[in-house]
Order: sequence, then C-alpha cells, then structure tokens
Amino acid sequence: MPEDPLYNILRSKRETTRFQVLVEIAEHQPSIRQQEIADKLGVTPQAISEYVRVLAEEGYISAEGRGRYYVTHKGVEWVLNNAEVLEAYARHVRRDIIHQVVTWAAIADTDLKKGDSVGVYMKDGWLYAGKKPQTAMGMVANDAKEGDDVGVARLAGIIEHTEGKVDVAKVPRIERGGSSAVNHTALSALSKNADVVGAVGLEAYLALKKADVTPDMFYGAREGVIEAAFHGLRCLMLIVDEEFTEFLKRLETAGLSYTIHELVKE
Repeated sequence: MPEDPLYNILRSKRETTRFQVLVEIAEHQPSIRQQEIADKLGVTPQAISEYVRVLAEEGYISAEGRGRYYVTHKGVEWVLNNAEVLEAYARHVRRDIIHQVVTWAAIADTDLKKGDSVGVYMKDGWLYAGKKPQTAMGMVANDAKEGDDVGVARLAGIIEHTEGKVDVAKVPRIERGGSSAVNHTALSALSKNADVVGAVGLEAYLALKKADVTPDMFYGAREGVIEAAFHGLRCLMLIVDEEFTEFLKRLETAGLSYTIHELVKE
C-alpha cells in the first residue's frame, strides 16, 4: 500500500512529534533549547534529544555547536508538504463535513425572512442562498433583502460546485530576459479566459502590464489563486520561472487541475 502522508501525520505520534520539533526549530532557530521544546510539546528532554539526533542524521536539520540548529532545505520541504496535507484535510472538514455547526454567510438571491428554509449554492465564486431546493439546505438566521449578506444556520448536505482550473505560464527572471521575453499578444488573449489573474515576481507583473492586463493578485497570489480556484473560478497565474515548479507542486497537493502555457518568445 502506498504511503499516505495524512495517515502518517495524524495517526503516528512519532511523525506528529517530528513535525512539531521541526516547526519549533524553524520558528526559533538558531538558538534552541531542547528543554523549551520538551516543555512545549509535553515530552521529556531525552526524547527531544533523540528526535534532534535522528533529524540531523536524516538531513532535516543541521547543528552548529551546542544548542544551535538550522532547518535544512530538505527539512523545510518536508514541513511544507505535511502542512499542505493538513491544510487540505482541514479544508475538507470545513467544506464537506462540519456544515451543520456553523453559520455561513451567503448572498440572498431573493428577499428572505428569518427561519426560512433555503438552498445554498455556489455561483461565480460566491455563495448564494435562495428558496429553490439545492443539495445543501439550511435555515435563514436573519431577515435579508435580495443582494444582502444573510446568515444560514443548520446547513446540511454538500454544496455543489465545480472547482475552477488554473492556467499557468512562466516568465524568465530579468537575467534571462524578464518581461520583454514574453509574447504579450498571446498573454493578453489568454487572460480573456480568466476570472482571476495572479502574478508572482516583478517580471510577471510587468509582463501583464505590457499586455494591458491588471492582475487581481500580486502579494499572496499563490494562495489567493488556489482559493479562487476552489471557489470555481478560472484562474491565470503568471509566475517567474524559478518558482514555477514549486507552484505546480502546490496545485497538485491541493488537487487542482492546471494547464501549462508557453508564452516565452522563440
């Protein structure tokens, strides 16, 4: 059976503790006291010492003298991969399971009264509530006019929606041509299919500007584009080449479909 990272991190005390130890070292490096980690995680200093020794042997951390530790690139990748798995699992719990215990905010598609039974659905990336039955049903928590925000309690069922796709294109860093190396006509045409446009890197931002396209996201664009795609929007991400592969890995971890487009001029 293939290794399931979610199973490992949630069901294996050892893997959970390894994850926590690496996070603690990453947060406080380089000066780390094993006693402090032990106190925070509720284990013995001897256990932390053993975890640190094994993590160093496996290349996840490096030690430079007593009490001075650094998380290596390999360690950072391991933490990020597991954090992404936990994030995806938490999103699944929030989105698909624990509907009935919270009040959801939605847009009223008609005038609604407190206590009305409503169907909840996704449209153009927004959550709506209306009187037409849907696969997810709830009860109106407050009076609302059409177009107002409305609270929906006791939501049960699964909100039907189709996750959006992500178009991804890379832009070379300035030493390899930067924004000038991009086919701006092709970029402009590609952007017309997108509901949301994101840019990572100054070169990507300027390539969009030269194509007369204003990005919806720049700071925090990676997670913003992923969140928009989860809400059913078609997204375009223009990203500098050195971060291209990591972003594709993030999309795959999130379970989103994507298409790669070549926009660099021959």
